[in-house]
Amino acid sequence: MRKLKTYELNRLSVDEFKKTDKIPLKIVLDNVRSMNNIGSFFRTADAFKVNEIILCGITATPPHKDIHKTALGATDSVDWKYYEKTEDAVYDLKNEGYSVASIEQVENSVSINDINITKPIAVIFGNEVKGVDQNIINISDTCIEIPQYGTKHSLNVSVCGGVVIWEIFKKMCF
Repeated sequence: MRKLKTYELNRLSVDEFKKTDKIPLKIVLDNVRSMNNIGSFFRTADAFKVNEIILCGITATPPHKDIHKTALGATDSVDWKYYEKTEDAVYDLKNEGYSVASIEQVENSVSINDINITKPIAVIFGNEVKGVDQNIINISDTCIEIPQYGTKHSLNVSVCGGVVIWEIFKKMCF
């Protein structure tokens, strides 16, 4: 085996990415405070052709050097918008025909392994300490949980995002 050179990866240009079809998935960040986590979401969204990222509340917005540090330019390719209130984003998404799922450990959550995606979906990721706000959980259509088997029962929000986005991508594209 030989490690591929960057030019061998057949990467899209930003213009090509903007024109390509995206998967019907939107990412909502509900008061995510770490700009490194925000940048990681942009980079993952670029990797899996996510439709859009919605930044809410205290979640910082591009351009910012600390977001760029982990996004590595994905803030240029991935569409995004900002809402002061996450509730407003959720209601707009529902009006656009999206199913809204909070990624959270709650009663009667659905395992990521068992989700059935039948229409466009928006997934909400919460604050690194407090998670998704309870008011947002209350207006979500469902809550999705990643099974965990260790002692901590929590993942870094951007790691969680990578797992969820990949699983949804697989269900939509394969």
